[in-house]
Amino acid sequence: MKTLRNDSLTVQISEFGAELTSMRNNATGREYIWQGDPAFWKRHSPILFPIVGSLWERQYRYKSKLYGMYQHGFARDMDFELIQESDSSAYFQLRSTEETRGVFPFNFKLSVRYILRDNWLAVEWHVENCSRKEMHFQIGAHPAFNFPDFDPNTSERGFFAFDKTEGLDYIRIAEKGCVSKQTYPLPLVDGLMPIDTHTFDIDTYILENSQVSRVSLLDKSRKPYLSVLFDAPVLGLWSPAGKNAPFVCIEPWFGRCDEVGYKGTFENREWTNHLPIGDIMDFIYVIRIDE
Repeated sequence: MKTLRNDSLTVQISEFGAELTSMRNNATGREYIWQGDPAFWKRHSPILFPIVGSLWERQYRYKSKLYGMYQHGFARDMDFELIQESDSSAYFQLRSTEETRGVFPFNFKLSVRYILRDNWLAVEWHVENCSRKEMHFQIGAHPAFNFPDFDPNTSERGFFAFDKTEGLDYIRIAEKGCVSKQTYPLPLVDGLMPIDTHTFDIDTYILENSQVSRVSLLDKSRKPYLSVLFDAPVLGLWSPAGKNAPFVCIEPWFGRCDEVGYKGTFENREWTNHLPIGDIMDFIYVIRIDE
């Protein structure tokens, strides 16, 4: 476990999955990251790579061959190597192996850097194509945040605020972890999305086409709690359905699950990134503590 610390925050990252596991306020002791109780969800903030979400029938076709892969890919369940560290940053790396090539036929290097500054944490991903062919992949974040002042005996949980207050829409999971392309208006009240025990009965809200670049979580009195800032084309909002879970996930995605019944090739999946031989793609998102 690697620990980053400054005057405001203490952050912990596990080498397993290069996963953010803790983000604690030094002054109040408040923990912002979900601590992984398996009764609700065993993870904290997994990195989704080389796919985001589910494949239709858990398989894909590439170069006339079928491959199988579980939801969200394999990076979250692999050990990363800690390459470089300081009090305020940590740099992890994962390289392709014979095992990964069995389900994802590309040579790659996935690097993850965490940078702690003041009241925010930047998470940077660098994906390098080490193959002798173009590489196709997706990548995404899945950070889970504790609801502020959670009370299981009340129905209200807080609010989402976005950097856009009208015209937002979403699609949702329809079957086997895959989406229907029917769109629905995002339910806003006074420009905010109320969160209660039934908000996530539908599973996941998926906002496509770069509709927003900031999501703030507010407490029940509409006081700012924390924000996630990003430049991702897809956003997922999720909490376990029907469990009265104490947390919510705000997920910037550079990718998305398949549409129900998808029969196309891997490289033609929607929201897939295409990386030329020897090139690197960089991605970033920021968690900012607002209280």
